[in-house]
Amino acid sequence: MGPIRSTLRTIRLTIKSGLPKTLFGRALMIIVMPLILLQIVSAWVFYDRHWDTVTWRLSASVAGDIANTIDQLRRTPDARDEIFQSVRQNMELDITLLQGEILPNQETEISSQLDRLLAQAMNERVRRPFIIDSSSFRKQLILQIQLKDAVLNVVVPGSRLFSSTTYIFILWMVGTSLVLFAVASIFMRNQVRPIRRLARAVESFGKGREPEQDFKAEGALEVRQAANAFNLMSERIRRQIRQRTDMLSGVSHDLRTPLTRMKLQLAMLGDSPETQELSVNVSEMEKMIQDYLTFARGEGGEKSIECDLSEVVKDLAATWQASGIALDCHAEGKIVTWLKPNAFRRCIDNLIANASRYGSQVWLQAGKRGNAIEILVDDNGPGIPEQEREDAFRPFYRLDRSRNPSTGGTGLGLSISRDVARTHGGEILLETSPHGGLRARVRLPI
Repeated sequence: MGPIRSTLRTIRLTIKSGLPKTLFGRALMIIVMPLILLQIVSAWVFYDRHWDTVTWRLSASVAGDIANTIDQLRRTPDARDEIFQSVRQNMELDITLLQGEILPNQETEISSQLDRLLAQAMNERVRRPFIIDSSSFRKQLILQIQLKDAVLNVVVPGSRLFSSTTYIFILWMVGTSLVLFAVASIFMRNQVRPIRRLARAVESFGKGREPEQDFKAEGALEVRQAANAFNLMSERIRRQIRQRTDMLSGVSHDLRTPLTRMKLQLAMLGDSPETQELSVNVSEMEKMIQDYLTFARGEGGEKSIECDLSEVVKDLAATWQASGIALDCHAEGKIVTWLKPNAFRRCIDNLIANASRYGSQVWLQAGKRGNAIEILVDDNGPGIPEQEREDAFRPFYRLDRSRNPSTGGTGLGLSISRDVARTHGGEILLETSPHGGLRARVRLPI
């Protein structure tokens, strides 16, 4: 059973790999395959029935005319020229009599269906030895019949043995097939177009871009149902994001108000070691609250716009270089894509901050790789153990267990960066850097 299953699996995979990948191609195949099978069956019926019948009748007609001519020559041998002239005019047979000739003693070679049917007709009607030369049957066919003391040479025009209905049938069959194929292609293209529009809208929405506002459900009932379900889903998601953003804006205001009062009261107390320590704690609390709200807010209501990613990366690198960070930036030409600029800056900014915190040198690269855009952030720090790299993306997860903000932050930087990357339809991967530290690879679809 093992070899049989393996063979069946190979056949199944071969058939599957040969099938069209698109819905349009598969639908056309469903329409065309029965059409091809119908044409094959029709051709078989035609050649097995019609072609044999027509060819037999034509062959029998020629054999009957030859038998009639031989009978006339036997009854009135003196009127040979008149008989040949009448046959040439009325039966389109060019006949000559070769006196004293004898056919070679060999069987007629049957090389085609026409030869077989014509030989059968000659045996039934003429009943004399004969030779068939059908080497150029479409133009003419030569028959030699052995008489008593001569050989009757008959040149039969191809039109008397070859029917043009074969070509007419084939042309009609191919022509109707092409017309049906064209009609089916147009119909299926119109049916597939709404599905493609829906796929583009879903892809755009998945990359954080707003779908077409005038997106209209079209096509078959099932396609319209899917489009309506997508419209309802996208509207619910946008409404949820708006509600979350509005709620967090209110929370941000409520939390900042007491912090502002505390900072004002500390400023009024004067400059002392106690107030300085409290001021540092309040600043740290403010930063932590800001990070928490940023993570909870996500991308918020920012719209995607088409912009040059290289310029965004270079501008961000210049800001860090101006702050004294050793950063080497390289962007490969102009990279135009759809981005939420502020969210994307926050994503790369967090990665650079993480790299600069643990390494003395940071490398930033951006370029196109196949059908994606890659941004690489490398450092020469200690890196992250491979078994902890996925955990590093968890909210509030810190490699520094002391939770000291000066050494490890709040543990939300990588979480925010991955959230932003996924909002753009991309992903972030952590790898070992060729410089010895950590490499953060951001991949965005083009």
